[in-house]
Amino acid sequence: MITLLLLAGVGWLTNYGVKKIPIKYVRTEGVFQYLSKDEIKTALQPLVMTGFFDADMQAIHQAVSELTWVDTVTVKRVWPDAIDIKIREKKPYVRWGQSRLVSAKGEIITPKSIDPFVSLPVLQGPEQQQIKTLEIMKGVNTALADQSMKMAEFTINDRWAWKIKLTTGLEILLGRNEQLKKLQRFLKTMEVLGQEQVERIAIVDLRYPNGYAVSWKPGTEEIDWKKFANPQREIDG
Repeated sequence: MITLLLLAGVGWLTNYGVKKIPIKYVRTEGVFQYLSKDEIKTALQPLVMTGFFDADMQAIHQAVSELTWVDTVTVKRVWPDAIDIKIREKKPYVRWGQSRLVSAKGEIITPKSIDPFVSLPVLQGPEQQQIKTLEIMKGVNTALADQSMKMAEFTINDRWAWKIKLTTGLEILLGRNEQLKKLQRFLKTMEVLGQEQVERIAIVDLRYPNGYAVSWKPGTEEIDWKKFANPQREIDG
């Protein structure tokens, strides 16, 4: 009996045009730093000029999802005349080449202008390989952070050779093989060299099996490597 009454009620509501109730409110919820309300409004306007029950939730979801800065979106009807849309915005993690960005999840973002993001580190790698390149960069960043070093650029070329540039200007060439092992070996020697000497280095070439080469900044005095090879002897001397 209850089921019959409910069905009869639905039939009555439909017959009297409830399906034609217009949508009065479209509510968007989220914390937006890069996504504008105008963008959302433009995407939604042709889809919500209809009745409450006629609105295509899937089409609304897709239209919002396709906006540049949208990460995730949920859409639902709220009786009697509203649609609620919850949006989570993408967060740029690094620059990808000269004009694009990459999120922490490896998604490519193409902003209208790269200028607001010039403070982000630059990541460069083979096309379509941003996720793998980003994961490598994160591992390198962890190793550098242990030595209070900050990355400005990380590059992997088409032959998968690595290069790091720090915010101090120091460039570190790592080659194609055992890159993390070579980087750790160099970082360990920093304690021997001392911060003052490290700041004088322009380029460190780690593409050697058992050592590395150093190019010094212009005007740097010649280094007496014997002192670093046997520091205790220098003290006792």
